[in-house]
Amino acid sequence: MPTAQKRTGGALAWGFALLFPFALFLATHLPGYPGDLLVVPAVGLSLLLPLGLVRRNPVAALLVVLAGVSAVLLVVFDGIYGRTLVVILVVVSDVVVGQVAATRPRRTSIPAAALAAGVEGTMAVIVGEFDDVPATTVVVLLGVVTAWVIGDSVRQRRRHAAEKVEQAEARAVEAERLRIARELHDMVAHSIAVIAVQAGVGRRVIDTQPAEARTALANIEDTSRDTAAALRRMLGTLRRTDTAAGPAPRDPAPGLADLDGLVVRSAQAGVEVRVRREGEPAPLPPDIDLSAFRIVQEAVTNVIRHAGAGHCDVGIRRDGDTLAIEVADDGTGAGNGPGTGGGNGLTGMRERVSLLGGEFTAGPRPDGGFLVTARIPLPGGTR
Repeated sequence: MPTAQKRTGGALAWGFALLFPFALFLATHLPGYPGDLLVVPAVGLSLLLPLGLVRRNPVAALLVVLAGVSAVLLVVFDGIYGRTLVVILVVVSDVVVGQVAATRPRRTSIPAAALAAGVEGTMAVIVGEFDDVPATTVVVLLGVVTAWVIGDSVRQRRRHAAEKVEQAEARAVEAERLRIARELHDMVAHSIAVIAVQAGVGRRVIDTQPAEARTALANIEDTSRDTAAALRRMLGTLRRTDTAAGPAPRDPAPGLADLDGLVVRSAQAGVEVRVRREGEPAPLPPDIDLSAFRIVQEAVTNVIRHAGAGHCDVGIRRDGDTLAIEVADDGTGAGNGPGTGGGNGLTGMRERVSLLGGEFTAGPRPDGGFLVTARIPLPGGTR
């Protein structure tokens, strides 16, 4: 709603509400009160005046209603109309007390309820000239307390629901932050490992084998460009603030179908990667496909950086309801850095598998080298 309309609505709500005490006073002073039948519709119409303010400012609305009650106290309560009017005003006052308790903190709602109890109790005493004063007063006060308790319970439930929403949003933000961190680590670590190896090759052969050095520099250039482009796309997504246009489109996530590119880049870094696939080549869910690729990528990156191996074997096997991944090398094993259990790469792989409800192991092989295994359960629709 535009600001001008809000201001106009607020002004009208206040204007009608402030007319309520006067309208109620006039309605109860019609000629022939309390026997005139016009009193009933006149009082009913006057009770509609503060409704607009109840939603906008229930505390102010309560003060207006109590002012109207005070105005009616000047009338002598006799006959059926007078008693009916008392009951109606008490009920309206209690409803507004409940609204105050439901939308305002206790430091505001408790004094408001106490004020309403005082005004209603005074009315009960006046009406009690014709009835049992203690019983009437107790009933009126219980009505105020009940309305406040109900309203406060509603406020507590709303606050609890809001806290649960905030906690869910915080968990979603944390999960997204971890996802972005994993993606950055997996993407950058592999590229930097390839660049480092190629740079070392170029440095060693630049004087004796210029052509080989140029090839190494070309590989460094291609890898750097691809990584920089991927980083720009990711940063562009993070910086996007135009929420009206909807979420920013994501680039297609890599999967096991992209292992050929990983093999080429690893070969440029001096490590031969041999991929072995077993089982039915059915499509995988996007989250499992991405995680499987990242696990293989990170394991191969560790081989390039730490294992000192010339090749590694990657096995992808589907056993009905499970996707099994194995990455084995014939390197030094103990020098496999993050592969030994303490690095970010191993932690990231274990987190990915754990989030998918799978099992992950990594450690030296008895006959030398290092072995990374992951078993990821597949949903029923992909078996």
